[in-house]
Amino acid sequence: MTDERNFRSSYYEKVGCRGVEEKKSLEILMKEKPWDRVKLKQFCLRFTVPAAYRNLVWKVLLDILPVYPDSHNFVAEQRTEQYNDLLYAVEMLELVDMTAPRSQILLAMWLLENEERKPPLFPETNYCSADTFIPIANTLLELYEDEADVYWVCKSVTEIVRGMQRDLARLRDACRTMLEKEDSQLYNHLVEINAWDALPLTKWFNCCFAGVLDDTSLTKIWDKVCSGAPKILSFVAVMLLITLRRNILKATNGDEVLKCVSEIPEQCEEVVANKAIELWQYYAQPQNDPLAKK
Repeated sequence: MTDERNFRSSYYEKVGCRGVEEKKSLEILMKEKPWDRVKLKQFCLRFTVPAAYRNLVWKVLLDILPVYPDSHNFVAEQRTEQYNDLLYAVEMLELVDMTAPRSQILLAMWLLENEERKPPLFPETNYCSADTFIPIANTLLELYEDEADVYWVCKSVTEIVRGMQRDLARLRDACRTMLEKEDSQLYNHLVEINAWDALPLTKWFNCCFAGVLDDTSLTKIWDKVCSGAPKILSFVAVMLLITLRRNILKATNGDEVLKCVSEIPEQCEEVVANKAIELWQYYAQPQNDPLAKK
């Protein structure tokens, strides 16, 4: 039955029916006043958000905009004013070189807003928040033209990652458990050559794969992250390893494995995202979930 559903879904997507129906379903939700954020999250967890609506949907999910559509324009103007004030302040206070990459300038604005002199460490893991904020900002700058939107979404996703820190060990354990179940040969090879600890899992999770996968692939994953399901990142890690298994199985040590996962063929990136979502949906069933609390 599962195979039949997967075949049907794949066929509908190829002929363009699935995307049309999903778009109509989302548009119905967006006509409600106010929007039902729970229904919106459920939609994003089940489907990929149409590109035309993604920016708006993410901003509502992340509470950057309210659920009342009549207030969207006013609140967006206030957000833009706040952004402009912060941008002016970091320039006047000479807190950053204004010729620096835009992500560095956005980071300086974020630090000023939070009254921090330097990027704070996430308390549970001592991971530098700049290593989360900057790659996410770089990706969003490729996705959106409005830098005010980039700033607010980047802030919110960074906060999601901050809240994830206490669960990083469980995410790593879940990744290991899933890989052993899905591809025991690959898992055993990584263990035998002592390469498991060489995998940059913490980095991948803390930047939500920004700079690792391409922008088009990332948006599908971030639909789930913005909807409150950051655990999908462990499924992305598993599918990335499985997709690169041929080269990884040739590796003889951790350094060679690290090189393999740092050189992802462009044609593989969307495959990783799509397969990760399929795997995540399978494990979303309570009896299959490796992250479920015992």
